[in-house]
Amino acid sequence: MPQTASPLHTGGHDLPASAELSRFMTESWAPSALPESARVPAHAVTPARRARLSARFPGERLLVPAGELTVRSNDCDHRFRPHSAYAWLTGLTGEDQAGAVLVMEPSGPHAHEAVLYLRPRSPRVDGDEEFYRDRRHGEFWVGRRPDLAEAERLTGIRCAHLDALGTPTGRSAATDPELASALGELRLVKDAWEIEQLQLAVDHTTAGFEDVVRALPRALAHPRGERWIEGVFGLRARAEGNGTGYETIAASGAHACVLHWIRNDGRLHRDELLLLDAGVETDSLYTADITRTLPLSGRFSPVQRQVYELVLAAQDAGIAALRPGACFRDFHRAAMGVISEGLVEWGVLKDARGDLHRRYTLCGSGHMLGLDVHDCAKARAETYLDGVLEEGQVLTVEPGLYLQPDDETLPAELRGIGVRIEDDLVVTAEGARLMSGALPRTVAGIEEWMGAQLDTRS
Repeated sequence: MPQTASPLHTGGHDLPASAELSRFMTESWAPSALPESARVPAHAVTPARRARLSARFPGERLLVPAGELTVRSNDCDHRFRPHSAYAWLTGLTGEDQAGAVLVMEPSGPHAHEAVLYLRPRSPRVDGDEEFYRDRRHGEFWVGRRPDLAEAERLTGIRCAHLDALGTPTGRSAATDPELASALGELRLVKDAWEIEQLQLAVDHTTAGFEDVVRALPRALAHPRGERWIEGVFGLRARAEGNGTGYETIAASGAHACVLHWIRNDGRLHRDELLLLDAGVETDSLYTADITRTLPLSGRFSPVQRQVYELVLAAQDAGIAALRPGACFRDFHRAAMGVISEGLVEWGVLKDARGDLHRRYTLCGSGHMLGLDVHDCAKARAETYLDGVLEEGQVLTVEPGLYLQPDDETLPAELRGIGVRIEDDLVVTAEGARLMSGALPRTVAGIEEWMGAQLDTRS
């Protein structure tokens, strides 16, 4: 992971700067320091996180890179989001973190000193053109970065210029599976500040779902109604946070049977369902993950109600299984037991035993949630998938039925219906608290809520 001084990134159509212009550009700029009191929002909680990581790897040099910019097209980059472990340890979440590396330097047999190597604000001195000419890093092109002293105040971490890192040695979270697993496992239990951020993400997501329902009349009239829905939710996500925590799934009709339908290029039909799976990511990078399946007419048809209520019963069973000490997989097993029995009652399956129900459910019924929508995915199975739940863990419960439109094992009236219900919960001493309870889940609740939103639309 070598780091070297980067060449100036200028557009091919830019003229060279004259010496006179270079001198002129460095003159007569007013001071513009960041406020002395500025701190990253997670400033108070990151030291304890770094101490926990230090205790896992005594005496070893650890590297946690933020990641690099990735070209989208020619000289245009994708939006940059720092690696979740880097954000968790530093509190830095902005697009200006591209290329930065947190280094945990051993400072004794059982301690580390954190040093943050980053690209500081460009000096406005004669001969340095980066601040006004560099399209990738220049302040006048992509915005201001803190200088080293400001970065130290913001984070409470000693900071150094990225060029001073050279070719680093040690364990890197980008390449070392053991370190990557440890960083996932350390994040399995959320601290109180993280739970607050996740609740904020859920609350903004709730508002986004309300926006979507109010926008349904215009979406129904548009030839790409799914895209309209995606755009409406995306506006809320960008207005309230960093954006969406993952690509929004706006799936109408049989598109709902495609688990990760993100093309969102279909028309909406009043007699069909809309499966909306979406989450706002806060500026601190914590994301919600909520799914509702909504009748586009405002009312469920009898067969839509039949499918929806079976999925809801499965979700209720899964939620009831959440408690400290329960196996992580217990809530999935509980939900699938309900689904299997229901499929037998419908005559789709002959026996609830076995795993034949998976033809219609396809995937697991939930996952950890946090800085990543599928949080802590690098954690070892024995600590996560095959582990037990602990107070402070945040997860989703999201059973679904995906009844493919060409599945001849199904009665014709069931084909092409996809239903998923997904909520976010935090494990408590008593069981679990429903963080997304402001959005209705029952048939009657959804119909009443949709009616109210449509009555108040502007």
